[in-house]
Amino acid sequence: MTLGIMENVELFDAGKKGRGLRATREHAAGDVVFSEPSFAAVVFDSLSTQVCHSCFRHQANLHRCAQCKFAHYCDRTCQVACWEEHKQECAAIRKVGKAPSENVRLAARVLWRIQKDTGVVSDGQLTSVDNLQEHVADLSDDDLKALRIDVHAFLDYWPSNSKQHPVDYLSHIFGIISCNGFTLSDQRGLQAVGVGLFPNLCLVNHDCWPNCTVILNHGNRSAVNSALHSQKRIELRALGKIAEGEELTVGYVDFLALSGDRQRTLKQRYYFDCTCQHCSQRTKDDLMTAADDSAGNKPPAELVREVAASSQECLEKVDKCRAEGDYHEVVKLCRACLEKQENVLADTHLHRLRVLSVASEVLSYQHAFSEAADYARKMVEGYAKLYHPNNAQFGMAIMRTGVTCWHAGLIEVGHGMICKAFAILMITHGPNHPITKDLESMRTQTEVELKMFQQNAHGYHTIREAALKNQPTRLVQSSSADEIEGPLRKK
Repeated sequence: MTLGIMENVELFDAGKKGRGLRATREHAAGDVVFSEPSFAAVVFDSLSTQVCHSCFRHQANLHRCAQCKFAHYCDRTCQVACWEEHKQECAAIRKVGKAPSENVRLAARVLWRIQKDTGVVSDGQLTSVDNLQEHVADLSDDDLKALRIDVHAFLDYWPSNSKQHPVDYLSHIFGIISCNGFTLSDQRGLQAVGVGLFPNLCLVNHDCWPNCTVILNHGNRSAVNSALHSQKRIELRALGKIAEGEELTVGYVDFLALSGDRQRTLKQRYYFDCTCQHCSQRTKDDLMTAADDSAGNKPPAELVREVAASSQECLEKVDKCRAEGDYHEVVKLCRACLEKQENVLADTHLHRLRVLSVASEVLSYQHAFSEAADYARKMVEGYAKLYHPNNAQFGMAIMRTGVTCWHAGLIEVGHGMICKAFAILMITHGPNHPITKDLESMRTQTEVELKMFQQNAHGYHTIREAALKNQPTRLVQSSSADEIEGPLRKK
């Protein structure tokens, strides 16, 4: 992170919301308002052998640290680049004999970093880690019990030759991590692989209809010389025009939920009452629970409630079948549910959108692309009426739909959607993000195929079918909200 880029923002008193950041100059859609390297970050326990602990790439055949036998790296270059972060951790793991949980490892890395840099690593860091909110006093009994377990595990792990800290201070650090930890994704933003702390980002307040989005962009992590590796970093990017003096906001939770549900989630996870315009005015709640009146014949309210309740039950069964890997049953359940919803629930109803999403994803996995494309297109039509036009999740959904249509042989529709997704992701992810580069390659390929199709439709399909018989199908896997941006927690 360059120091100068923090000149784009300033810290201010945001009233009941506490501290906040506002723009010191005007920004256009796609502008990087600021970027920030992680103060400390760790790979999830469950992926510790599958993800590089330096560049956070998810890949096979990683090399294990010969000393602690816990950390894994792409190669010697990644290991050298990460050694400054790992060396104290490495010694601690060797002494204890095993690695503790990700929370304990992150707390230890935070404290080693504070010990080294006093909690502020550059003039561009607007607040110290110690000054972030902890909300320990607001924790539930279960969360408080979990925190105490983490503190106990930390005391067993923390080396005797490092600075010792009282239990209250350790609880403070674990509270900060709980409230402010940000999920890190792999190199293409499709899977959550770790968690990190970004002090400046923690100062950005929530809004259900934000003017910024957060994306992980690790930059150059493939240089031969480890000294040229860029740090793990986030970018705060403008979703539209931001005026000088306007507060910068991001969405801590997905917008695709009723305002009351979003408010409850925010209160439970981040300990504040959301009073943004969309929550206060219940904006789009009517669309998310709407009945289908496309034929000019609105169904009875009792029937709408009945179908909505059965849809909820179906989704619970679907989740169970997905967890068990019974994808044929998932498809069967989704088809039956969508049939019941037809002419009853609107295309913006949350239950209908959820079933369409699952059905299109699983059918794509089964290579039933024509049916998957039909469901995906309906899903995107509903999303378009609900999401911000430059929402990252909306862009990703359009991308997946475009790819599904492409695989289904609908080259005109597929190319159009891939172009639309590219325009959105250029704003939310930027031109240098790996997923944008992938999308640019797809856009180029589908443009070539579209020209072939327009010149000779029959010849195009003949060539396409022959190619599909000899080559594995390319498929962009779906990802949840958490896997795209990660949960941002209240500062």
